[in-house]
Amino acid sequence: MIKGFIFDFGGVIVRTEDYSPRHAWDERLGLPIGSVERAVHHSDLWVQAQLGRVTYDAYWQGVAELLYMHNDQDNIAELRKDYFKGDRLNYKLVNLIRELREDGYPVVLLSNESPELTERLHELNIYDLFDQVLISALIGVMKPDATAYRVALRALNVAPHEAIFVDDSLANIRGAQALGIQTLLFRGEVDFRAEFAKHLKKDDDNQPTDAEES
Repeated sequence: MIKGFIFDFGGVIVRTEDYSPRHAWDERLGLPIGSVERAVHHSDLWVQAQLGRVTYDAYWQGVAELLYMHNDQDNIAELRKDYFKGDRLNYKLVNLIRELREDGYPVVLLSNESPELTERLHELNIYDLFDQVLISALIGVMKPDATAYRVALRALNVAPHEAIFVDDSLANIRGAQALGIQTLLFRGEVDFRAEFAKHLKKDDDNQPTDAEES
């Protein structure tokens, strides 16, 4: 019986749909397309930021060094602002989560992110969309480490098989499955309303009828 939901943030609640602001910085810095994104989100420095081992300012200073920007604080601030301009909130999923909450299902956010995600959630006006917000830098562990999922399950107060976890990373999905959590891999074409309905319908089908109870 499904009793709670766990959602990822980046790539699920918010998705990058327009890469032109990032590519514009590649061109501006005279670097190959994709260099800025690799420096920001595909370096060991980003892993350290997600684990809370470096401050967000120190992290961006490191990104600037990877991009040969040195100590140009004005440009660094501009890059930090521009980098997320192509991100879009997934309103359909946000509305669905609101419906789940209204129906009495607890929902937590479990994200590999820096502490600054809290501020971003408030800016997007969705912090209160979740019963709890669990950020790797604040809990000290990242998906797909089993401990991250256990923290989320405790927050929901449910057993693994009673939760559904949604993420766009196959590695994170497999990490949850190893604990017995039900999962849905996020893809743009997936109808999550229909997928959730299948799970919840199965729960209803497993409930005893009046005749069976008597």
